[in-house]
Amino acid sequence: MKERNNNRTKWLHLRLTPEEHQKIEKEFSKSTCRKLSDYARKNLLQKPIVRTYRNKSLDDFMAEMIRLRGELNAIGNNFNQSVKKLHTLQQISDFKHWLISYELEKKTLFNKVDEIKKQIQKMAESWLQ
Repeated sequence: MKERNNNRTKWLHLRLTPEEHQKIEKEFSKSTCRKLSDYARKNLLQKPIVRTYRNKSLDDFMAEMIRLRGELNAIGNNFNQSVKKLHTLQQISDFKHWLISYELEKKTLFNKVDEIKKQIQKMAESWLQ
């Protein structure tokens, strides 16, 4: 059997207006092609181009969950720092200050957990429609 040579040795140069380039980039970003040259080659040779489908509501949900995760991480870090400080306290006045701080952090944590639950419920209702 004779091996087929797949090396691409010929160049094709194009000049585009900014609008044309922007349109090609926009369509390229919707495809699954990893390189613009691959997308252009498939388009020019009229080969099928697989496009990705993005679920806008899922994208919004994920963005919100990522934001909430960051806030929960910050709250968890503050809580860990508070517990470490608790182990080093020597006087009762220090302990009272820590206790007040702990209660505020606890309220913030529970509020964020409730916010996450509401977002999950909202997404579940959206999917069930």
